[in-house]
Amino acid sequence: MLAPLWTALWFLPAVTAIGIWVSWSDMKFMRIPNEAVIAMLLAYLVFGPIALPFQTWLWGWALGAAVMAVGIVAILREWMGGGDAKYATGMAPFLIGADWRVLLALFAACLLGAFAAHRLMGLVPAFRRATADWESWQRYDFPMGLALAGTIIFYFSLSVLVFA
Repeated sequence: MLAPLWTALWFLPAVTAIGIWVSWSDMKFMRIPNEAVIAMLLAYLVFGPIALPFQTWLWGWALGAAVMAVGIVAILREWMGGGDAKYATGMAPFLIGADWRVLLALFAACLLGAFAAHRLMGLVPAFRRATADWESWQRYDFPMGLALAGTIIFYFSLSVLVFA
C-alpha cells in the first residue's frame, strides 16, 4: 500500500529536499550530516500531525526508535555505516503504515539503480572532472545515502502519481 495522497503531498517536498542534500553529501564526502537527520525528524514533527492521524503519527516515532535500535546493532556489527543508520532512523517515521513488500522492492530497485548510475557516471570523463573532489570516487564502499534517499523520494512520488 502506498501513502494516501494527502500524506504524500505533505511529506514529498521535505523528503525530496533533504534527500537531495543527503545524496549529494554522501557522494561528495561519504558522510551524511547529523543536521540532515535532524531536519528529517523536524519535518516529521511539524508535518506529521497534519499529514497523518495523530495515533499513526505517534506510532511513527515508535518505528523510528525501533529502526534506531536495529541500526545501532548494524553499526556495531559493521553491517552498515553510522550515517546510513542515522538516516534510516530519520526516514522510518515517515514510512509508518507502508506496505513493506512494496517498500523493500522499491529499495532494491533504488539500490541497484543508484549503484549502477554512480558507477557509470564515474566512467564519464566530463562528469568525473566536474566532480573530481567527490570522495565516493576514491573509496571502494558505496554511498548508500543515495539509495536510501531515492527510496523515500520515489515512495511518496509514486503515491502522488497513483492517487492524483
